[in-house]
Amino acid sequence: MKENGNQQDEILTAKQMRAMLALLQHPTLKEAAAAVGVGESTLWRWSQTPEFKAAYLDARREAVKQSIAHLQSATGEAVTCLRDVMKSAKASDAAKVSAARAVLELSLRAVEIENVAERVAELEALIKQQ
Repeated sequence: MKENGNQQDEILTAKQMRAMLALLQHPTLKEAAAAVGVGESTLWRWSQTPEFKAAYLDARREAVKQSIAHLQSATGEAVTCLRDVMKSAKASDAAKVSAARAVLELSLRAVEIENVAERVAELEALIKQQ
């Protein structure tokens, strides 16, 4: 919203802002509308406006970013878990192989992602030079 350089919080009413957040918290339009104290048809009508759609999309993107950051903070623990299974005398051979495969596959994907990111950065630099 404002912190992203957009002006939706000045375009939407306070109730519409609450409705947008309720849509993120409740699984159905009906429940979100009830949480805000508006009719379902009113919330649906609001959700069809370009301003509401833009604000809602921004809010959803921010929620996903926060979820991804939360997942990323657990990667160290996940790797430790996989390593513990690989090294465990108590784990079955199938569990050890599965853990080892996961470590290898994820490591390879990470390298691929780094390579693609590097190539994209190089292409962007070339485009800026032209």
